[in-house]
Amino acid sequence: MPYSPIHAGAVISADHATHILTGLKARTLPKPEWTHGAHLTAGVMLLDEVGLDGALDAMPGIIRRYNEATGVPNTDSEGYHHTITVFYLAIIDGFCAERLDAPPHDRATSLLASQLARKDYPFEFYSKERLFSVQARRELVAPDLKDFNIMIAR
Repeated sequence: MPYSPIHAGAVISADHATHILTGLKARTLPKPEWTHGAHLTAGVMLLDEVGLDGALDAMPGIIRRYNEATGVPNTDSEGYHHTITVFYLAIIDGFCAERLDAPPHDRATSLLASQLARKDYPFEFYSKERLFSVQARRELVAPDLKDFNIMIAR
């Protein structure tokens, strides 16, 4: 079954959410489907599967391998970005913690309808200079505008 790319405000079915995470892990997700909304959906699904510590350990490798499989190099200027990944996993985990009674695809739908789904949301916490630095791409850097709840030591 072909799926449409996920964007902010989308309603996510259980099958579509599973398709995103399964395709990402297997490196078979069509590249046009790897949108910001799909990143967020994959985060919700992986957090539901393995929790925050497991997601923080697994997601970097999952994204790097997917990028390589789809021809996106993981360099100091493109591909995997560690600070953004950790930031969103922490934010998504906090968001979902308040909705544990809902199935993960419904949590993804709620997340995509929230302000957290905005592509510019990290800029409430990070200046562009800090977030787009080589250091932030390679490792977790602390925000310089407003703190968020994650262990910066990771």
